[in-house]
Order: sequence, then C-alpha cells, then structure tokens
Amino acid sequence: MALAAMHHAMLSYAPISDKTWQAIQGICRLRHLRKGELWLIAGELPDRFAFVYRGLMRIYVQDNEGREYNKMFFAEGNFPGSMTALLESRPSAFALQALEDTSLLEINFAGFRQLLKEHHDLALFQVHYLETNWLKAKDSREVALVQEDAASRYARFITEYGHLTDRLPQYLIASHLGITPTQLSRIRKTQKNQPM
Repeated sequence: MALAAMHHAMLSYAPISDKTWQAIQGICRLRHLRKGELWLIAGELPDRFAFVYRGLMRIYVQDNEGREYNKMFFAEGNFPGSMTALLESRPSAFALQALEDTSLLEINFAGFRQLLKEHHDLALFQVHYLETNWLKAKDSREVALVQEDAASRYARFITEYGHLTDRLPQYLIASHLGITPTQLSRIRKTQKNQPM
C-alpha cells in the first residue's frame, strides 16, 4: 500500500514508466517511527530521504539556547529529507522528527541519483517536484517572513497547512511562524472574533 501511495503521488507530478517504477521500488524500504522519534539527527550525514505514507513529520533546527524553529511539516504524500545536506554530502543542520506514529518509505539517495541518470522520466518528476515544493514554497516563505506581520503569516499558514492545524500543537505552529505561542493565541482569538 505504501508503494502504491508513493507511485500515485509521483504520477501527480510527471508520468513514470513501468520500468522506472520497478527500479525505484528496489531502492525503497518501509520504516515505522513512533511519535517523537527522530528520523534524522542534526549533525548526522544523511544517506536517504523519504515518502510519508501515514503520519506527520517536521524538519527543524535548534539554536544554541535550545529554541526550535520548524522549517516545514510533512504529512501523507510528502517527501521529507535534509536535501541540501544530501546534495552536498555534509552533515545535516536540521533534524527530522515524527510528530505522530508514522510509516514512511526510506529512499536511498545514492540509488535515486543513479536512477536519475538512467531514467529521464524520473528526472522530469524531480524537476516538477522541486519546483513546486521547494523553490516556489521557499521563495514565498522567505518573502512572508520579511514582509508580512504575524497575523498575515498565520493566514498564509492556514492556506498552506490548514489541513494540519488539528494535528499540530500550537507551539509548533508558533515556532514555524517565528512568534511565541502567546502571540499565536492572540492572533487566533482576534481572527475568531472578527465578523465573517
């Protein structure tokens, strides 16, 4: 079932031939994480990324004073990983953690890179996925952090991650927005009291 879900997700970005799909399955491994379990530790040299079949994950960084910043959340159908660390073969600055009991397919990065060279349709998938989920999203988020106030950033969060608000603790949402949980509580209260 996990492989079928990943195949469906990939096809939503680009056509994948049967030959390519067979090769991809050979570099995947099913893994189950308990809520709170780290899948990647900051400082670790990653060798894989993943596909979330069931569950919810976050990628985050912790500063020297122990404060956390949640970069992104990954629910079903997403491909989490410390991509810059993978591409540059260096230790990850980020950690990845399961926020719920999570089932994922681990994808061997070296094997995936080799398949990219051999299968044009997989390379096309990667281009479409990266454009949609990393480049556009990154630009949008960077602009929001610099130019938008906290209420606007929260409104943008609801647009992007609204389907996850009931699954995410408020302190994690606040960290993602770069505000305190108290500020988030005020924003939510103000928006709730505004006439529709």
